Amino acid sequence: MRYLIVPAIAVFLTGCIGVTKNSKFPEEKMLTSQPVTVDTFLLRYPYRIVAREDVILVMDLHPEQDYLHAFSLPEGKHIASFGRRGQGGEEMLSAENFRFNSLDSIWILDANRMNIVRWSFSAFPAVAGREEVINLDKTLVRTLDFCLTDSGFIVPDYTGESRYNFVDRKGNAVGAAGVIPSKANRKASPIALAQGWRSFFALNPAGNMLVAATQLGEVLEIYRLDSDAHTVVYGSQGEPRFYEAQGEGIPDGIMGYFDVQMTEHYIYALFSGQSLKEIRQNAMAGRINERGGRYIHVFDLEGKPVCKYILDRSVCGIDVRESEQIIYAVDANSNDPIVAFRIAQPLL
Repeated sequence: MRYLIVPAIAVFLTGCIGVTKNSKFPEEKMLTSQPVTVDTFLLRYPYRIVAREDVILVMDLHPEQDYLHAFSLPEGKHIASFGRRGQGGEEMLSAENFRFNSLDSIWILDANRMNIVRWSFSAFPAVAGREEVINLDKTLVRTLDFCLTDSGFIVPDYTGESRYNFVDRKGNAVGAAGVIPSKANRKASPIALAQGWRSFFALNPAGNMLVAATQLGEVLEIYRLDSDAHTVVYGSQGEPRFYEAQGEGIPDGIMGYFDVQMTEHYIYALFSGQSLKEIRQNAMAGRINERGGRYIHVFDLEGKPVCKYILDRSVCGIDVRESEQIIYAVDANSNDPIVAFRIAQPLL
């Protein structure tokens, strides 16, 4: 696998580009999953997972009733479910992602309602409550991911005019930054380009670095928010591939990253690599496609490849707990949907 690391002052400037080539990850390690026994009868499509304060929260992408489910650690007992799906005033039409900082700071993004809701949660006794609702600025195109900052949120910019938007705690769009670093699709319309480059976002714990991992192709972008420095890391599959039809970006090529996490020292990006052609052929033939990815690409904060973890199963979402040497993951393909992978530290 080859990587091109292209640093640039990229928010408003376009010069000063250097190129470094890396032949492959210096290490590849197999990871074996261990099921985390929980009451998982509630889960239909477990998609995201975060562990905090002896609680695991799992987001179900297509639930029958509730989007979020809480389980105790290490017992795995179901504690409560909340974020009810429905048309009612306090119900949710969708859930794209959530951020779990503490038991009184659980944020869920509802793209269809264009709002972010903060929940509080008490494990014993099990009580969950809606604390505040932040309606997102109407100038934003349907928001599909978010990161929580001290002053508000960072959300992707799907107009294609920039890479991401700053949103305050009242939901107002207060600024934009970054550029989509595409070279292969310069003739695409801005909206189609933004759709083709749809990415998952994550912040480092200090809140001064942002990473974007493309859902098509194999590209990571690392933004230093305190200096406007921008690093683009191209994998062997390169830029997202898509074609434009009636102003829309239609996915092509491969499925790329499924999730991304940034710690104090590393970036962990869950990767698929499955071709969309194969996915379509399987669907036409009535074969079930595996959901998620079997690889975790680990980079340092400069974008240098450090290690590739090869998983024994495909997972959709990860939560990296470096201090505990565990990666929690959710597997939407299995009857044991919550698993843990043991990792060794330090990587370097």
